[in-house]
Formats: sequence, C-alpha cells, structure tokens
Amino acid sequence: MKKILLLSDTHSHIDGTILKYVAQADEVWHAGDIGDLAVTDAIKKIKPLRAVYGNIDDAQARLEFPLHNRFLCEGVSVWITHIGGYPGKYNPAIRSELVQNPPKLLICGHSHILKVQFDKKHNLLHMNPGAAGKSGFHQVRTMLRFVIEGDAIKDLEIIEIEKRV
Repeated sequence: MKKILLLSDTHSHIDGTILKYVAQADEVWHAGDIGDLAVTDAIKKIKPLRAVYGNIDDAQARLEFPLHNRFLCEGVSVWITHIGGYPGKYNPAIRSELVQNPPKLLICGHSHILKVQFDKKHNLLHMNPGAAGKSGFHQVRTMLRFVIEGDAIKDLEIIEIEKRV
C-alpha cells in the first residue's frame, strides 16, 4: 500500500502547508510547472518524488525530470505528463500512445483546474490535481491525496490549501 500526494503547477511556490501533507505521504508526484527546483529539492528532503517538467520549467528542470514519466506503482500502471488534456480532448502528442498502451492512471497538470474523471473509452482514471502554487487564475490552491493498494486506487481526497489572495 502506498499513500500518494499529487500536486502540480507550484510555479516556484512551496510552503509549510504543502510540506505538512508531503510528510504524511509515502510518495509525492508532481505533474509539472515546478518553477524553482527549490520546490522539488524541499520535497525530496522529506519523501521520494516522481515528477515531470512543464511548459514553464527551465533547462535545469528538464535535465532533472522527464516530459513523460511512466511507471508501475504497486499493480497500477501510471503515466504522468504535464500537458495531457482530458478524456475526449487529449493532447494530440499523447493520443496514439494512449490508444496503443493506455495506463490505468493518467495524471496531467497545466490547466490549474482540479478534475478527476474516469475515461470509459480508454478504461483509465484521469486526474488533474489543479494548482498548488499561487501563480495563475485559479481561486483555490489544491492537491489530491489517494492510496494505491495492489491494483486499486482508493481513498481519494481533495485537499484545498487556501483561497488565493
């Protein structure tokens, strides 16, 4: 069993509230637009991190993290990418791979809109944790927390950090 904290779009922001939730997880997954690598460095000091770079991330972040991160967690195949789209509106850059080799869990960031949706066509769960940072149009900073046990994804929680000022 693994307790996962999923965040995205920190845009160089990390604070005590985020780190409190990091400490409660077994692993942290970041779906891109990290901004300053001080964010991921702070997370890695506390828990294991899996991440991808996003469209705002610089060459240093792109050297440290991949564009796509595919892996197996327990019995769940996972694909994290920053600009992936949504069920029915996937990014053309990932569509063929999605058809040929769909994961059980597809994680995207970029939109700053928290959304969890089952894609019946590709038989996968799509998650976007919204934005944990303070930059962007979102009104509430959000993250997701869930458990992977065997091949089950369960106990999904939305974490609302705070309204943006």
